[in-house]
Amino acid sequence: MNITALRPRFVKYLEPVAEVFVRLKITPNQISLLALLAGIACAVLFLQREFFWGSLALLVSAIFDLIDGSVARKTNAHTNFGAVFDWIVDKYVDAIALMGIGLAGIPVISQYFAVPPVADFGIVAFAITGSLMNTFIKPVVYAEIGYREKIEGKIDDPLEGVGFFGRPETFLVLIVGGVTGYIWASVIIIAVCTNLSAIQRIIYLYRTLS
Repeated sequence: MNITALRPRFVKYLEPVAEVFVRLKITPNQISLLALLAGIACAVLFLQREFFWGSLALLVSAIFDLIDGSVARKTNAHTNFGAVFDWIVDKYVDAIALMGIGLAGIPVISQYFAVPPVADFGIVAFAITGSLMNTFIKPVVYAEIGYREKIEGKIDDPLEGVGFFGRPETFLVLIVGGVTGYIWASVIIIAVCTNLSAIQRIIYLYRTLS
């Protein structure tokens, strides 16, 4: 079980926000673009060590990412390009948010261990790799095995509920870390948990597909 499996509940609470975008005639792809812009703002703020405001920008990006599907459903605007564009935006936001922290040069482990500053960026790089690979496993499965059935514009596959630490958990940890001033701890948690979650998904696929 992970937060992704609870996505329908979160989307339900954001229905009034989605209605506003429907009335304004803002398309799902435009909302995805807004999510990307909010993610870029997050990265810039993180780079400037404005972690509190960067976390709020990341929260806004996450909200946009949640409601684009609702708007697509309400306006019957599901398209294959929209699904692909939404996924691409997600990966850009995931990478640049963490990259902003890495380029900010904050001490992650060097504040406790006698290691060169490059080791701190190494932890950030490990977090980016884990974050991307943990979610990249899904489209590889789609391509190789052929999951095609969609529910409200999203492919329905068993990996949705496999892996204890997905994209929502990554966002939650980053936001809490930024708001509380423990962004360095967030990076360590993400670096460890995303890679462990990816391994969990690989083990699941090995057991079910071998």
